[in-house]
Amino acid sequence: MSELTDAPAVPPMPEVPPAAGRRWPHPLVTGLAGLVVGAGVVGLAWGLSSSGSSAPKTFTLTGAMTLTGGNVPSGETSEDCTGYSGYDDIAKGAGVTVYDSAGKVVATGALGTGKPKSAACVFPVSVPGVPEGSKFYQVEVSHRGKITVSTAEAKAGEFAASLG
Repeated sequence: MSELTDAPAVPPMPEVPPAAGRRWPHPLVTGLAGLVVGAGVVGLAWGLSSSGSSAPKTFTLTGAMTLTGGNVPSGETSEDCTGYSGYDDIAKGAGVTVYDSAGKVVATGALGTGKPKSAACVFPVSVPGVPEGSKFYQVEVSHRGKITVSTAEAKAGEFAASLG
C-alpha cells in the first residue's frame, strides 16, 4: 500500500458579507403578530357566519304573585311585606323560573318588593328575555310548583299566581 501524499490545501471559504436590507424581527414579535392576525381572521369568519342569523325575539313576562292567609301582615300598611311561618321563601328577590312547552328553562327573574293589599302581600313578577315561539309557558316561583300560562297571557303581562 502506498502512503498518502500531501494533498493540495483547500482554499479557505470566502467571507460572505451580511445581506443588505433589514433584519427579521425578534421571534417573539413575529409570534405575537401571527397570533393577532390569526385571531382577527377567526373573529372575522365567526362574525360573517353569524351575521346571517338573527337573535330570537324576546319579551318580558310580567304579572303578580299574591300571598294570602295567616302568613302575611294583616291590614293595609305602608311597609313592605314578605311571607313568614313556612312562606319565608316568598320575598323580594325570590327566584322566578320560566319554562317553555318542552319543559326547558328559558329565562329567570325575581320577585319584586311585596306590598300589602287587603290582608295579602302582592309581589310584582318580572322575567326579561323570555324567547317567543313556545306554545305555552310554565312559571315557577321559588320551589312552589309550575303554573301554566298561555303565550298570549305571558306576553300581555297577565301572569297571576296566588299562594296561602
